[in-house]
Amino acid sequence: MFPQIIGATLLCFAPSVFATDTTPLNTGNTAWILTATALVLFMTLPGLALFYGGLVRSKNVLSILVQCFAIASLISLLWLVGFYSLAFSDGGNLQNWLGGSGRIFMAGLTKDSMTGDIPEVVFAAFQMTFAIITPALIIGAFAERMKFAAVLIFSALWTLAVYVPVAHWVWGGGYFFQNGLIDFAGGTVVHITAGVAALVCALVLGQRNGFGKVAMPPHNLTMTITGAGMLWVGWYGFNGGSALAANGSAGMALFVTHIAASAGALAWMACEWIKFGKPSGLGIVTGVIAGLGTITGAAGVVGPAGALVIGLMAGVICFFMTQLIKKTLQIDDSLDVFPVHGVGGILGTFLAGIFCSPDLGIFSGFGYAGEHTSIASQLGIQVMGIVVIGLYTAVLTWVLLKVTALLTSGLRVSADAEREGLDLVAHEERGYDIK
Repeated sequence: MFPQIIGATLLCFAPSVFATDTTPLNTGNTAWILTATALVLFMTLPGLALFYGGLVRSKNVLSILVQCFAIASLISLLWLVGFYSLAFSDGGNLQNWLGGSGRIFMAGLTKDSMTGDIPEVVFAAFQMTFAIITPALIIGAFAERMKFAAVLIFSALWTLAVYVPVAHWVWGGGYFFQNGLIDFAGGTVVHITAGVAALVCALVLGQRNGFGKVAMPPHNLTMTITGAGMLWVGWYGFNGGSALAANGSAGMALFVTHIAASAGALAWMACEWIKFGKPSGLGIVTGVIAGLGTITGAAGVVGPAGALVIGLMAGVICFFMTQLIKKTLQIDDSLDVFPVHGVGGILGTFLAGIFCSPDLGIFSGFGYAGEHTSIASQLGIQVMGIVVIGLYTAVLTWVLLKVTALLTSGLRVSADAEREGLDLVAHEERGYDIK
């Protein structure tokens, strides 16, 4: 028998199923998830902000940092207002597709409300940091050319219409949750949605002025590598925290996360060395991010050997996808969000169905819904999740971009504003003095 590897998902993301006010508080688990929450926020602020900020030209660096901070603030308040409730509360007759209104403005939430053996408010905060980083990832696709108002409106609408429903489907007791999709920490919910949305954004907005004709090198790779290091450290909370306990599942998730990141870095480095004659610092850290993004969905269900294979494949496949998207297809996904996060999420979600191991003890005390009796059966739901979530994200992202364009009189800044740089045009400030 090949058991359905869904126990980790049930353990992590179903407060409507497991919430109770009588479960004894586990202080060790609570302390770990409080720490993990801080680590995941650290991924966005300052990790992603620095990683992306170093990759753009100096006239746009401040705009990237501001967008990351503004999105973090905006999504935090929307999470309070109702996004958390729609993702994780009981949806009644709509439970397969969307949560309910039980936690609008966190109604009924007290310090004694529990999700499993941790306070529900800690769970809600932990999930909030995931909701923050997902739309923040997308800004890498339209960096240096989208209006600031459009960034904010699109991020809010996209989180409501795409992230919230998908989080409910996969983690909140919805359709894919019930049918055994493996997504331990966000292979579909975070990386596929952000990556596919980024590709659609790049196609709808079009290329930056001068793309392919004018050199657009990163203005500060030291900043980028620093940000990548912060992302790597923060990812321990992203994946390890998704066990919602300080236990062996968290330890295994943390360890395989590190192995996949290391393998991704070396695989990307080797590809560059062979193809271009020299390995680059940017390539090494991009390989790290590819390995991290690819292992995310499988982190709690694969062992170290599986993580090694996943990381190596991530480094190689994401490297060549980056070349295909930018150089062959001439799609200006400015900071390579789709080939790294989107392709990584797709690859990791698929490989989770192959390398998942029932020997990791992830079912303890929680059980699982249904049963897949073969690798083929598990892969069937994995592929279905990839296709359905990918298509849903693509269509809704396109629609939301069109709506945002109507609300902001166009998505892009003018050609003159793009030449001047978004730092000055959008914020009347300069991140760097331009000599």
